[in-house]
Amino acid sequence: MAHLADKLKQEGNDLFKAGDYIAAEERYTAAITKYSRNPLIFTNRALARIRLQRWQGVLEDCLKSLEYTPRDGFNFKSYFYLAQAQLALHHPNEALHSALTAYNQAMHPPQAEATKAIAALPSLSELVLKCKKEKFAARERERRRKRGDILAELEENLETNKRNDLSDTEIALSQQRIGVIEAQERRAEILETHQGKLDELHTVFALADPQNHQAREVPDYLVDTISFEIMHDPVITRTGHSYERATLLEYLKNSPVDPLTREPLTVKDLRPNVALRQVLEEFWKTAGNWAIDW
Repeated sequence: MAHLADKLKQEGNDLFKAGDYIAAEERYTAAITKYSRNPLIFTNRALARIRLQRWQGVLEDCLKSLEYTPRDGFNFKSYFYLAQAQLALHHPNEALHSALTAYNQAMHPPQAEATKAIAALPSLSELVLKCKKEKFAARERERRRKRGDILAELEENLETNKRNDLSDTEIALSQQRIGVIEAQERRAEILETHQGKLDELHTVFALADPQNHQAREVPDYLVDTISFEIMHDPVITRTGHSYERATLLEYLKNSPVDPLTREPLTVKDLRPNVALRQVLEEFWKTAGNWAIDW
């Protein structure tokens, strides 16, 4: 049975490479019915379902894959895909936890998996930041809602409309009333329209009441990609990457390489990033207490 499952899995891989995600998902499903304890088949099907935006299925596949992974086993892909599904299903807290787990595993991979893990680090870092921003945004909406802020109510209405439109698209795709390409185009249009309305709403409120509606946003370049906290004392490496000094020094005690490029790195290679530090000092002055909770 395992041999037949591997054959079906390979057929699914070939279909995936050809861009036929629906057929690939079907092959992976057939493989699972033959042998359901291979975690790799579940991650493969999860990726096909990501392409199809079938997020509940992605979540279920990742959890199954992790269930069949040995305790303390290496399976960063499942956590990576799981975080994407949790984020799409509007669970930013859980998504952040999964994304950080994937990132930490990829930072310390077994030798056999090192190449794939290292290649995934930039995408994982980007996902962690996205999850953290979503978690902060959700907390901000709740904070404003509790104080009876009209902006929070209008934001929630826009968010509800966006989710309903996306849900309608997924239903149309699952019922084969539209194809994968059309579904992708619809999703992109829905998200672009939502963001445009949100930006316009924030602009109106900021102009009307600038003191109470200043944007609370943290630019990506101010965030340390080891701890994912806002930096205070940034240092720069020979490859041009900046990190918080304290977290990088702690990291180098165990791994004398650049966390993202994996090139050899020692304390002597580090230089203060004076320009970024000046930007950070200005940011901390203007941000006030809210940045501490980011």
